[in-house]
Amino acid sequence: MNMLTLADEIIAGRRLTRQDDLKEFLTCDLKELCQGADRIRAHLVGDKVDLCSIINGRSGRCPEDCKYCAQSAHHHTDCEVYDFLPEEDILAACKLNEREGVDRFSIVTAGRAPTKGDFQKAVHAFQTMRDTCKIDLCASMGFLTAEQLHQLHEAGVTSYHHNIETSRRNFPNICTTHTYEQKIETLKLVKAEGMCACSGGIIGMGETWEDRLDMAVSLAELGIDSIPLNALMPIPGTPLEHLPQLTEEDILRTIAFFRYINPEANIRLAAGRALLTRDGELAFQSGASATITGNMLTTAACATIRSDKQMLERLGRDVTPDYLKNEA
Repeated sequence: MNMLTLADEIIAGRRLTRQDDLKEFLTCDLKELCQGADRIRAHLVGDKVDLCSIINGRSGRCPEDCKYCAQSAHHHTDCEVYDFLPEEDILAACKLNEREGVDRFSIVTAGRAPTKGDFQKAVHAFQTMRDTCKIDLCASMGFLTAEQLHQLHEAGVTSYHHNIETSRRNFPNICTTHTYEQKIETLKLVKAEGMCACSGGIIGMGETWEDRLDMAVSLAELGIDSIPLNALMPIPGTPLEHLPQLTEEDILRTIAFFRYINPEANIRLAAGRALLTRDGELAFQSGASATITGNMLTTAACATIRSDKQMLERLGRDVTPDYLKNEA
């Protein structure tokens, strides 16, 4: 099928499922695929680019064995290790990102789930940010209960991030200390709480193209609102350190078909932007509508908030957060 024709059908209301022949995405003309994905983005998401920045609230000593992660205690990396940050440090970072015009700010913590003490520190920090800042708030704190998600929601958190990482088939090759099903159940709790559900994964971990398609469909089935796509940046000391880096063409193809399969979600560039031309300029013309900006989690970022905004403005995108528009 012509990809531009399919794009028009999706804009008109068609939605792709597991029953469709999705393998056409893997062999079709890349330029046409990206053009169609950008057309879908323009019609169903618009020109607003959602900018998210994160702070690593607690680093290292994670008991999970995710093979890609620098923070796992199972691996031998140069990851910085520290306990939950002081609230004043988190608040200062939040205010900085607000001054720079970022849409949302997230606390990310290493570990399967926060301790009771760390969770209460996080709740208090979110309450303080809610009361003193206008920026939207997000959290990424592992496996939480429905009650904990509700506490975060009441503290001002409107979005919760919890990656599924890869396909159901491939997940046991990436992590053995928790299951794909546990990930899915957590995301269902996020949706039930009425928060924005943010979940994506990492490509380039040795998975097949069919695994990437499966991940895209699984996220669509869950009704995920924001989908961060990471390209693996192999980290010395992890089991995946010797994997080759992805090509830009492979990353763009993945972003584009994720847009076709999740037409109304924010497809968010995350780690691996250094592999893309001009920090992802082509990706934003291939279906991407959001990005993590500023300081990244555990891999070096090449772009800054200001350079991101300048690049996006050149593309004619809107980078003014709603909280600043509401002041006008």
